[in-house]
Amino acid sequence: QVQLVESGGGLVQPGGSLRLSCEVTGRALSNTYIGWFRQAPGKERAFVTASRRSSCLPNYAVAVKGRFTITRANTKNTAYLQMNSQKPENTAVYYCAETSRSLILSSTKRANKYEYWGQGTQVTVSR
Repeated sequence: QVQLVESGGGLVQPGGSLRLSCEVTGRALSNTYIGWFRQAPGKERAFVTASRRSSCLPNYAVAVKGRFTITRANTKNTAYLQMNSQKPENTAVYYCAETSRSLILSSTKRANKYEYWGQGTQVTVSR
């Protein structure tokens, strides 16, 4: 059974930084695809970034490119989302997702391509 547990959410001021973690159990992280999505109140779940296995370059949503970074620590079986230069519009519940299926670049942005999801962690950007 694959399980994902996010942590690291909280309150951050505009312009500040926050790092989210996604610990994966039940499967080796090095051989999977990891995606981060977010859902703001009253909105649909939206793609943030995805990492297509350890050796591939990640892809990012336009809204976060240059400010957010996805990384992996395979020895810890944990993925991270570093969020810098935070904006109030980044307020949302952030979810990590995982799949062992082989995905093309465009498919990593689609939530229905992932098999497993974490419970989500709240990020609030406010003064």
